[in-house]
Amino acid sequence: MIVSLIAALTKNRVIGKNNDLPWHLPDDMKYFMKTTSGHAVIMGRKNYDSIPEKFRPLPNRTNMVVTRNRNFQAPGCLIFHSVEEALNKARSSNEEEAFVIGGAEIYALSLPLATRLYLTEIDAELQGDTHFPQTDSRQWKEISRKHHDPDERHAYGFDFVVYEKNK
Repeated sequence: MIVSLIAALTKNRVIGKNNDLPWHLPDDMKYFMKTTSGHAVIMGRKNYDSIPEKFRPLPNRTNMVVTRNRNFQAPGCLIFHSVEEALNKARSSNEEEAFVIGGAEIYALSLPLATRLYLTEIDAELQGDTHFPQTDSRQWKEISRKHHDPDERHAYGFDFVVYEKNK
């Protein structure tokens, strides 16, 4: 099974501010929805809480929430107490690819297990309180990049980039 992390991040690695995104990039949201559709998505409890209630659980995905809280409940989601537990469930369900969708702590725990990164690299430095973990560029090979210029709907330019872990 391919273990993928998918995230949008700024040049200074910001992925969030006050449990929200500090940007509005509709085409990135479309990319996220299309890329993860039909797959398992693994998220931390804070990330789950940040999703507007009307979009929970994320449609057409197996939603897996990782939390330390043994009493946590999320209707329509599977609850796990470690990233490994969630990945084992995805494997046993014959998932081809499972997507870790955040937040920062879950990304950090999952990065050593990942084989692919889908990163929307935003051409901006923004203030935030949540950051994507550092990656060692020697461990990753860029396999695709698609640029998106700023426009009337997108204040910042960005690139959709896919990396695969070197074998």
